[in-house]
Amino acid sequence: MPPPSPADLTAPSLDQIETLARDAMAGLPAPYRDRAQSVALRVEDFASDDILDDLGIDDAFGLTGLYDGIPLTEKSVMDQPAGPDVIWLFRRAILDEWAERGTVTLGDLVAHIMVHELAHHFGWSDADIARIDRWWE
Repeated sequence: MPPPSPADLTAPSLDQIETLARDAMAGLPAPYRDRAQSVALRVEDFASDDILDDLGIDDAFGLTGLYDGIPLTEKSVMDQPAGPDVIWLFRRAILDEWAERGTVTLGDLVAHIMVHELAHHFGWSDADIARIDRWWE
């Protein structure tokens, strides 16, 4: 069967990005996979203006994902949860980065972003993540 014509292709939907993210979570080693299940997943086209303002980001295409919560290393049984921890994925920024890179699959990029955001949930710093996830090399 010949590949589809570019004229017949459509960009992956929010649901398709979510499916890729859930597949990435399901592929984690058991201890991480089990703990990741407590994190809510939200996929939107772009981060809200409030999120961008809070992070000092001017360009909505500059944010592909965000962990919003309290890392496990900082939680206490005495804490009153204000809501679930959430990983946000921003579809349009992800698609833009995917197109710019041109050398990775969309599934691999979404998995990388999920691992990065889940690492924040587990209490790893950006420096810890960079030592462990040398994905870009």
